Amino acid sequence: MHIKMGTMHRSGIMKRSNDNARLILAIIMGVVFGFFIGVSFPSVSISKINLRSRFITSPRAKSLENIGSQKVPKIYSPTNPRGAEFLPPGIIVAETDLYLRRLWGDPSEDLPTKPKYLLTFTVGFEQKDNINAAVKKFSDDFQILLFHYDGRVSEWDEFEWSKKAVHVSAPKQTKWWYAKRFLHPDVVAAYDYIFIWDEDLGVEHFNAQKYMELVKKHGLEISQPGLEPNNGLTWEMTKRRGDREFHKETEEKPGWCSDPHLPPCAAFVEIMAPVFSRSAWRCVWYMIQNDLVHGWGLDFALRRCVEPAHEKIGVVDSQWIIHQVIPSLGKQGKAENGKPPWEGVRERCKNEWAQFQKRLANADKAYLAQHADKV
Repeated sequence: MHIKMGTMHRSGIMKRSNDNARLILAIIMGVVFGFFIGVSFPSVSISKINLRSRFITSPRAKSLENIGSQKVPKIYSPTNPRGAEFLPPGIIVAETDLYLRRLWGDPSEDLPTKPKYLLTFTVGFEQKDNINAAVKKFSDDFQILLFHYDGRVSEWDEFEWSKKAVHVSAPKQTKWWYAKRFLHPDVVAAYDYIFIWDEDLGVEHFNAQKYMELVKKHGLEISQPGLEPNNGLTWEMTKRRGDREFHKETEEKPGWCSDPHLPPCAAFVEIMAPVFSRSAWRCVWYMIQNDLVHGWGLDFALRRCVEPAHEKIGVVDSQWIIHQVIPSLGKQGKAENGKPPWEGVRERCKNEWAQFQKRLANADKAYLAQHADKV
């Protein structure tokens, strides 16, 4: 009997313990479940509501919706640049520049000052010291543009000014090849004057600001500094006169000039260091031939781009340079048939001159034939 009663007592205790355990477990589960429902659900809900609200009310979203759905007006403006006839004239930007701009901030604040002139050199790294000396003669009024024919571009960063310059690189090309492709009149329209210079020019006696003052003072649309008489002189017209600021005409060898107002006695500068006004360059650029890369013969034709040419083309004597005659471009040629590289380059130069003269003469004849009744 005692044993039985003892058994019955344990059974009751175990029953009550199981009930209490289930109750406690249920309470814990309820608390946990309620916690997640109370915390997680409102958070997700509010987040979704906020996201939806931000998307719906965002000005950008409304702007994109408006842009995408608005009707584009039918436009055809025949006076627009070719190919842009379907655009409203007010959005067209027909000209550009070579100003370097930031990747951040307000675009209107990119340029504290804008260079007024463009200075270009076609260079190889071997002439770095000469170019560095030349660039130092030019102020911040000049945008610097280097055309690299040897592919060595990053090495120029040893000069602080080079980090602000524009660099264009193509192997073994001449300055007139570069000029035709990268100096379109609409690309350089922001600059009053464009310098297209060789790399082998000594500038010890040259001041760029004074040069520009004289060019403007005497109304020179196409000009060059006078050349030191004892170095690399080809034409009398470009020889420096020591007794004057500038000159526009000269005397050449007997029989060279049929008219004192015509090249090479007047209306003439060489192609090694020409300076063009914006309007003169717009004309000259169109005369440069794509395949005639040396520019020979161009100097005799420059007079076609200004009128009267003998008054608007001249040489500035008081700011003069030295032609160092470094055959760097000749080294870029190719040795053939036992001839050194420079001979092939020189031969092509002469051939190009003949071809240019022929093309120009044929163009004149074609025009005159077409407009015979008006001439």
